[in-house]
Amino acid sequence: MLNILPSRFGLHCRRWLPLLLAAAALGLGGCASRVPLAPAGSSNPKFSATDKDGPEATIPPNLQQVPDALPQIEPIRKGGPNKPYEVLGQRYEPITVDAPLSERGLASWYGKKFHGRSTSSGEIYNMYAMTAAHPTMPIPSYARVRNPANGREVLVRINDRGPFHSTRIIDLSYTAALKLDILRGVTPVELERITFDDIRTGAWRRGSGDELAPLGDSPVFAAAQPVGAPQPDSITTLAPTIPVVSSPRHAAPGFWVQMGAYSKLDGAEQFRQKLLQELDWMAPLLAVFKDGGLHRLQAGPFGSRDDARQAAERVKLALNMNALVVERR
Repeated sequence: MLNILPSRFGLHCRRWLPLLLAAAALGLGGCASRVPLAPAGSSNPKFSATDKDGPEATIPPNLQQVPDALPQIEPIRKGGPNKPYEVLGQRYEPITVDAPLSERGLASWYGKKFHGRSTSSGEIYNMYAMTAAHPTMPIPSYARVRNPANGREVLVRINDRGPFHSTRIIDLSYTAALKLDILRGVTPVELERITFDDIRTGAWRRGSGDELAPLGDSPVFAAAQPVGAPQPDSITTLAPTIPVVSSPRHAAPGFWVQMGAYSKLDGAEQFRQKLLQELDWMAPLLAVFKDGGLHRLQAGPFGSRDDARQAAERVKLALNMNALVVERR
């Protein structure tokens, strides 16, 4: 079994494959498609006590108040959960670049059968967290999912593979499905991946009721992304191209680590290139912002001050230099 697949897609599916195919023909799904089951207490015989997935007997209260996933920049690697794989005779090629992705299709959800078990990413599945499974989106990724029937939207972290059904595009956690009001069955949704640039600039906040506060500086250059050819061991093997942000965009609110402030852009860019060579883990986080007469080289945004401090400490240990943690509001 490929190491990118969680245990739920292993021998269990192969053992019950004939039954799964018959069930799929009836629209009942199975471990490869994970059609949602009815909420607890349903009198529908289709959702009898013998069903192995669905909601738990006792559902935690106030799940509607569970916050959405908070997008963060997490580097994409070509190995592990992003390797090509095959399920039920179908081959899948996960995306290994930071690229936008928009889809429309059906969403399902999965619950207690997989709660507490490993996902494709190696993380433990929590049906009450804001996560989801997608067959090809990079792991990890963040996505906005919208139910066009009621206008509800959620932000989820993609940390698993599935659903393996030709008409379904995403498998949501129980809580994500609850917040979208799709627990009753497979439901049409709209899906949009949140890119690194969306996270750096805070553009992901737009459309979710969390508008950006105006900031005085805008990014001059965004970081070069490790995309394309086989994943290198070091960022030095990447072409030193600098994607230009053509229109003024704001830096995202949150915590940033500042490496330096320069009167000339050349100075900031030279040091940015040095960091790309010596701190490859920082590549997706780096940006140069023009702030008045200065060009500030910063990495972020980080979800908390502690995360930013840890990053600053890694910089200090690697380069013997002090980096400043700053907060943007």
